[in-house]
Amino acid sequence: MNSTVPGFLWGASTAPHQIEGNNTNSDWWVREHRAAGMERSGDACDSYHRYAEDMRLLADAGLNAYRFGIEWARVEPAEGHISRAELAHYRRMIDTALDLGLKPVVTLHHFTHPRWFAEAGGWMHEKAIDRFVSYIHATTTILDGVEWVCTLNEPNMLALMVMMSHAARTGETKKWLSPTVEGAARPVLPDPDPQIGLRLAEAHHRARDVLGQHTGAKVGWTVACQALTATPGNEGRLEELRYVREDLYLEAARDDDFIGVQSYSSQEVDENGVVPHPRHPDNTLTGNAYRPDALGIAVRHAWKATDNTPVLVTENGIATEDDDRRIAYTSEALRHLFETVEEGADVRGYLHWSALDNFEWGHWEPTFGLIAVDRETFERRPKPSLKWLGEVARRGRP
Repeated sequence: MNSTVPGFLWGASTAPHQIEGNNTNSDWWVREHRAAGMERSGDACDSYHRYAEDMRLLADAGLNAYRFGIEWARVEPAEGHISRAELAHYRRMIDTALDLGLKPVVTLHHFTHPRWFAEAGGWMHEKAIDRFVSYIHATTTILDGVEWVCTLNEPNMLALMVMMSHAARTGETKKWLSPTVEGAARPVLPDPDPQIGLRLAEAHHRARDVLGQHTGAKVGWTVACQALTATPGNEGRLEELRYVREDLYLEAARDDDFIGVQSYSSQEVDENGVVPHPRHPDNTLTGNAYRPDALGIAVRHAWKATDNTPVLVTENGIATEDDDRRIAYTSEALRHLFETVEEGADVRGYLHWSALDNFEWGHWEPTFGLIAVDRETFERRPKPSLKWLGEVARRGRP
């Protein structure tokens, strides 16, 4: 069981809003301050100022890649106004990663939008895609030397957020569901509207074209791969649900340089739809079932649905306070991942979610990180799992 792919990436992932802090021009910042029951990101992990320390911890442990994001709300705080200072900040992050021997995997959109974009109608506005592509043009000026770029993170989850934001604006009564936590057992999210999904796919393709013209990066997007399986006799229902939840987005990646697979757990589909995770002592802090085998299921399906587009695992991890359990989960997940390699899947890397214990979209309780962060002092405390994953990376195998 070996990572035989030359240049295999071993690393960890983050998202700007979840770690940077004080992203005050973001629509998520507004939501945090208006929605009942939501915790606030505040200073988050202050990684906006401490990114070099975070990267050094990953590199010193033996990892060779770091996935991080560029925050649109910082780069374009008002429509048409590009902050050169913020672009320079993110360029310094890229340079720091390269100097430390970390391949930067740069995400250009990770759920959040500038306030002006959201207030103007967001993705439902007729100019939305043009506005996004204009932002993408601005980012190309700092991507020299970046080999991996993700245009949009989890567009299938983003489509749900667009639906719910639109419902809120139009006065429809809809309960906001966090993509991370809703009680002790994982709820069943509604199906994303495929028309929104197709709009996001168009935005991705146009962004991919711009990036292809102006950079030398491999370009793809990341999909929340739910490792859905059918109960006996419900294979047709599985295909139907998997299309609107996942395959629409995987099929849109068929001409990409890679597909980012993001997997945490698995759920069954019966005649009524997706079966909720029952409450169980082994469930994670997000209510997900403990299913490290989900990664293999997800990669196999993504490899097939994308017509053999190279796979980069851009997120996989577990929300737990027990770091021994994190190591056990990740070890088994990697075993399942490398079984797919032995079967012929072209897997280019594994990026753990997440580098840091961070703000999980309205909640601070779920801890996914390889590194703990004191929210008062911002002291970084590497966990045994970071050392363990670094040793795996040095060996090139679980």
